[in-house]
Amino acid sequence: MKTYLALVEKAPDSAFGIRFPDLPGCFSAADDEKDILPNAVEALELWFEDAPDSQPRALGEIAAECAAELTAGAFLIAVPHIRRMTRQRRVNVSMDAGTLDAVDTAAEQLGLTRSGFLAMAALNEIKGGH
Repeated sequence: MKTYLALVEKAPDSAFGIRFPDLPGCFSAADDEKDILPNAVEALELWFEDAPDSQPRALGEIAAECAAELTAGAFLIAVPHIRRMTRQRRVNVSMDAGTLDAVDTAAEQLGLTRSGFLAMAALNEIKGGH
């Protein structure tokens, strides 16, 4: 997993603008503050569908480049990018029996397997989509 920095700006009466200084043309927006990270994660996923992998720059370099925006009230967030792989890996996970029953019930209600549900829940948590 790599982490890219996104610059978040907000003008009065507008959505939060999200852009990635390392990835020109990769951007998103969010109406609510709680949607900033999930929308940024989605923007990265879409960007890397067609773009080659790239190395993110260091915080200091991005902060220096965006100094004017940061001084004006913008802020930087760290956005994880998880490149999807086609292979599956079997793992052994231990948890409380009551929690496992709740997982199985939720998975069944969503039409998912236990593994599918756990993978979806983990990715949602990593992406900040609580």
